[in-house]
Amino acid sequence: MDFSLEDEDIMQARKKGGDEGVSALLAEKLAAKKPDFVCFSVYVWNRRILEGTCRHLKKMLPDCICIAGGPEVTADPLSFDSFDFMIAGQGERAMVELLDAMAKSETGITDCNEIGRAFGVQGVYRTENSLSAPSPHPAGHNEIVRACPLPPEMTASPYLDGTLDPSKYGGALWELARGCPFKCSYCYESKGEKKIAYFPMERLEKEIELFAKKKIAQIFVLDPTYNASKERAIKMLRIIEKKAPGTFFYFEARAEFIDRELARAFSRIPCCLQIGLQSANPEVLKNVHRTLEKKRFEKNIGFLNEEGVTFGFDLIYGLPGDNFKGFCESIDFALSLYPNNLELFCLSVLPGTDLHDAAKGFGMEWESQPPYHVLRTPQFSEKDLAKAERLSLATNLFYTKGRAVAWFNSVIYVLREKPSDFLKKFEEWLGNDKKTLASTGSIRDWTADENSAQIEELQLAFIQKRFHEKGLDRYLPAAEDLIRMHAALGRCTFDGTESTFTTRYHPDDVMSEYGTDIEFFTENCGKQKCRVHVFVGKNGADWRTI
Repeated sequence: MDFSLEDEDIMQARKKGGDEGVSALLAEKLAAKKPDFVCFSVYVWNRRILEGTCRHLKKMLPDCICIAGGPEVTADPLSFDSFDFMIAGQGERAMVELLDAMAKSETGITDCNEIGRAFGVQGVYRTENSLSAPSPHPAGHNEIVRACPLPPEMTASPYLDGTLDPSKYGGALWELARGCPFKCSYCYESKGEKKIAYFPMERLEKEIELFAKKKIAQIFVLDPTYNASKERAIKMLRIIEKKAPGTFFYFEARAEFIDRELARAFSRIPCCLQIGLQSANPEVLKNVHRTLEKKRFEKNIGFLNEEGVTFGFDLIYGLPGDNFKGFCESIDFALSLYPNNLELFCLSVLPGTDLHDAAKGFGMEWESQPPYHVLRTPQFSEKDLAKAERLSLATNLFYTKGRAVAWFNSVIYVLREKPSDFLKKFEEWLGNDKKTLASTGSIRDWTADENSAQIEELQLAFIQKRFHEKGLDRYLPAAEDLIRMHAALGRCTFDGTESTFTTRYHPDDVMSEYGTDIEFFTENCGKQKCRVHVFVGKNGADWRTI
């Protein structure tokens, strides 16, 4: 059974009763099926809801057996008391063995085995154990017993066997591999498999053919380090190019493994790469078992820019050893490399990770319940974390949702400001200007708003203010034309919206290679007032003067 927080009835239930209201609704829907057992996939973002769902369901159907798995369970199965059984690790084999053992048992779920081996099945925990057994984490003892994984070649494809119909959703989650060779201490993989288990290419090729046949618009690739094997990555990209040329793919990649050949292979398919930078400070990254060679990072990202590959970065604030100034420097470094998007996250100290074990040694304090956000560190005060959150919201609004990559650094150069300083001023302006607030609402409201035309007007209003304050009004016409042209083309590309507007320079000049050097362009290009129409042409978004 599929549920989404965007389902109309679930949104209404959440509006009326919060997470508890959602839990009650889900339990009601599940109970209507009169199941003998229900399996729940538990993540940070749905743990509270699903624990509540199980409690409500058990009241309606006392004999229904509830089994939980997923990252949250794997991290600390003994922290759950709602479910009858918890499976730590990969569940394909353990799930079947558990149900088989229960079916054969004459004593039902009261069969008692050692912790982590309920019914003799490795990786399975019972609720009764959680009430009496010590937590596995505090002293670093009682390591979690994980289920025995099936080899990838023995694991069934939920798409090929008909369990999931990808055409039912807005896209597909496509699993290529399990495990990660890295040990980033904030990630669940830090205590997972240290080697990568790849699914057979034959299976993946058949899945690609199915996605193409069903005309799936976008696919999110589930592989923590897609380009860990360059040879395999390029082989898969060639298969995608041949068999699903019209589908958009999202990959997670490591910048240190990107070279020109791989960048060129990515450029031949519609795709976006998300790259975990996390911090631009190598010393901070050492604290979480990551490395960064800045020059190599810049060089490899340069290959993506040269080949025209769309990519974004992830940054985390609140990392051990980092501070607000360092977070701002990371934003400056990231935006200097022209990412299409910049995703900024508060650090979560996830149970079952190496960081969770080491966090107190760093003097960190964090939430005991999901999402486990860091509350304060010796270097990052509560006040500074709040500032970082506001800066993150402002960056998301102005840069990522505002699709500013094509012109952002051009504007920053004219102002002679660091990106983080500019964005801090934007956040302050949005928060302090009563006139702006009256028409826009809070910055949180804005980050939830998908109206790019309104965001464009907000960007222009702030840039006009900054240019005027610095006596740079003569450069405004060129800057405004550059922003309006790219905004209109972006809307046309993403959702087919056509528009007509006025520019002070000819659009062909604005979109030339000189258009992004606003100062040079202003001094050397003659003005020519034009009415411009942006439309969907044969090769995508295009424009003409009218």
